[in-house]
Amino acid sequence: MYSCPFPTNRFTSTSCAIINIVRRRLASTSLRSPTAKDFQELSKRIEKVITTDNSQTLLKYNSDWTGHYQGRSRVVCQPKSTEEVASILKYCNEEKIGVVPQAGNTGVVGGSVPIHDEVILSLERLDGIFSFDDENGILTCGSGCVLQNLQDKVAAWGHLMPIDLGAKGSCQIGGNVSTNAGGQYYYRFGSIHANIIGMEVVLPDGSILDLMSKIQKDNTGYDLKHLFVGAEGTLGVITKVAIRCPRLPAARNVAFLGCESFDMVRKTLICAKEELGEILAAFEFMDEQILDHVGNKKKIPMKRVDRNYQFCILVETQGSNGEHDLAKLESFLEKSLTSGNIVDGIVAQDMKQVNEMWEIRESCNPIIREIGYNYKYDVSLSLSDYYDIAEEMRKRLATKPEAIVVNWGHVIDGNLHLNIVTPGVFSVDEQVKELIEPFIFESVVRRGGSISAEHGLGQCKNNYLGKYAKTEDAVKVMKSLKKIFDPNGIMNPGKFLPSDE
Repeated sequence: MYSCPFPTNRFTSTSCAIINIVRRRLASTSLRSPTAKDFQELSKRIEKVITTDNSQTLLKYNSDWTGHYQGRSRVVCQPKSTEEVASILKYCNEEKIGVVPQAGNTGVVGGSVPIHDEVILSLERLDGIFSFDDENGILTCGSGCVLQNLQDKVAAWGHLMPIDLGAKGSCQIGGNVSTNAGGQYYYRFGSIHANIIGMEVVLPDGSILDLMSKIQKDNTGYDLKHLFVGAEGTLGVITKVAIRCPRLPAARNVAFLGCESFDMVRKTLICAKEELGEILAAFEFMDEQILDHVGNKKKIPMKRVDRNYQFCILVETQGSNGEHDLAKLESFLEKSLTSGNIVDGIVAQDMKQVNEMWEIRESCNPIIREIGYNYKYDVSLSLSDYYDIAEEMRKRLATKPEAIVVNWGHVIDGNLHLNIVTPGVFSVDEQVKELIEPFIFESVVRRGGSISAEHGLGQCKNNYLGKYAKTEDAVKVMKSLKKIFDPNGIMNPGKFLPSDE
């Protein structure tokens, strides 16, 4: 049974109740807490291990980006090689000690921090770039490489990474793959499943599974690498990846547009698909409520005299011919303005303005975190239902005027980031939360949507599998796979799959 290494009086009563539930859940897996002897043994196996009883020293590893989830691990292993990862997992598997793989720790569902005092396996030192095949556009690198660094590196070679996220400055490619991260160019380049060429994985028993490849087509046997994409570290640890990197576009245009209803946003998106066709790369939206807060920190390119537009859209095109692309963009803008679907707009004149426009969109998440406690929901809906759920939530929270509903997202692929924030209040309000959950999940499911579009499940939504996501039969198959790969249940315990209790 897990011991309690730190005082529990820093948790709220609600947190303690959750921890007690989790403690029972983890105890049922027969996992045990690491001891001083385990710390010594792990230190023999790898060069860098951080061990301490001081919670502040390990705070960045035990706390997630949102601050909503807090682990109590006393040991962080920082391997430098696949072999060191294998040695750690082999030992922990034999000793039945839980392991939490951790990349950049930028997730928002508690998937990368311990629930209790499991060993944290930080991948940040697996940051080597091993090769780049310029002709085929395939990058091979360690899972600890920061996404921004990879973007800069391949850009120098005339290529781009097929994923881009607001957290690119700190998220790591191994975490991106393990969570099947989406981002703003999902429509353009597809999911990580569509771009992953190969990977190297260490299984829970310490064996190394070589699934690396330098070719893009291989139709032999089960394509095992896809089991680990989006598995959130519950089946093994990804140590190396090979990923497809398309050529950088010769021409890139960005427009920032204003609309006065979501129906106008919807019609503008339809027009963009028709007029821009193959060069359409991104179509992002922000509502007036989030723009009001972002506008306190960033300059919004255009607005009405006294307020922001009800919705703003960011449209990006990528292509091979600047004149051709600009002509198509102008045709799209002319049709959208003539139809009245957009009421204002501005086109970036240089890369500085392109980056400034994207900075507004990418600032939504960090700015909203700064102003109060954030109830975050990452859902997927059809375009016809996309914004209805936000309006529905505002009506539901009418008795709680201090709770503000703000929204942004990748509207082009149906991904809505619905957020409720309580300005000036940085702790959870149980009455607010009870009004939100499970109502929001039921509303999404009723509309045929998904309760997690790209953020994953972690310890936040795992127990909704089989109820609001996937069938019970599908969940049984998932649990069977987990048993095959991880019979002792050491990998990221208490996450991703629903508990048996």
